[in-house]
Amino acid sequence: MKLLKTAATAAVAAAMVAGTAMADGHATTKLRIQTHFSPETLSGKMAAKYIDDVQTMSNGEIAIEMFYSSSVVKSVETFDAAATGILDCDMTGGAYQTGKNPAFQFAGDLMGGYQNPYQQMAWLLHGDGRAALNQLYNGYDMEFIGWWIPGPESLASTSPIRNAEDFKDWKFRSPPGLATKVFAAMGASPIVMDFNEIFTALETGIIDGADAANLTNNVGLGLYDIATHTNYPGFHSMPADHLACRKDVWDAMPDGHKRIMTVAMDSLALHNATINEVQNAQTAKDLTAKGVNLYEWTPEDLQSYRDAVQVGWTEFATTPEAKALLESHIAFLKDMGAMK
Repeated sequence: MKLLKTAATAAVAAAMVAGTAMADGHATTKLRIQTHFSPETLSGKMAAKYIDDVQTMSNGEIAIEMFYSSSVVKSVETFDAAATGILDCDMTGGAYQTGKNPAFQFAGDLMGGYQNPYQQMAWLLHGDGRAALNQLYNGYDMEFIGWWIPGPESLASTSPIRNAEDFKDWKFRSPPGLATKVFAAMGASPIVMDFNEIFTALETGIIDGADAANLTNNVGLGLYDIATHTNYPGFHSMPADHLACRKDVWDAMPDGHKRIMTVAMDSLALHNATINEVQNAQTAKDLTAKGVNLYEWTPEDLQSYRDAVQVGWTEFATTPEAKALLESHIAFLKDMGAMK
């Protein structure tokens, strides 16, 4: 935290060029955004597409400097770096901030609640999700702009993960939050570490596997060069990567720029979900041909996981904000008939 404060002080002069100013009679917005994805991954390429869309639609009035692979601060620190002025926006995910408030878990990954990105985006677009999320984000001087959801993730493992029994004593990289509780309850040993430390930890045997991303992004991270076991279709997690900007920067932007940023995020969500669906299907074929073992869990094993998740939801929702978001999700899922 001391490092963040020092960096924030040093960033004051740089921050003068961020935000909104007037040039030639036109408002200009300059933003510094960090993502945890590398530019080589599919998600990194999709982030680059978002930047190009925004800058093109704004006729250059919105200029974005993107920092990939968490090159300014660690992934978990991106939110604070944006809130304190080191950056302007965070393009990682809300679940990294569960240490601040467990409600951020339900702003990032319901873990087994929604079965595909389209259901989850329906809550955001048609279940008053944006307003619900900003009741949380605004309390931390940030504005939630939008989600992009690659779809259900697949685990990477150096040992078989054929069923729930294989989780016993399985050491794996876990993101912070609900995942640690759910997997620990099933006998696994979660180790929280930064997204960009996963490959080395697998390579050196510190972990047996990783909860990282979907098939295609796992390939981009090089995980299946070491871990030759995975599950597909994925089921355990479907994190929503967010774009969130410092509230004073967002509030100072012209309405037209805000609309471009928001609509471009909704466009990114559609393109991201569909391209991942296409590429994951092809990736599954490629991995099988290379000798990677793909396991599809039985309905009984899937139900054992979902039972553990629903217990975890209520145990994790310990603040008013967390309970409010969880209730909103559950009500929407029940209305859709996706949950009893």
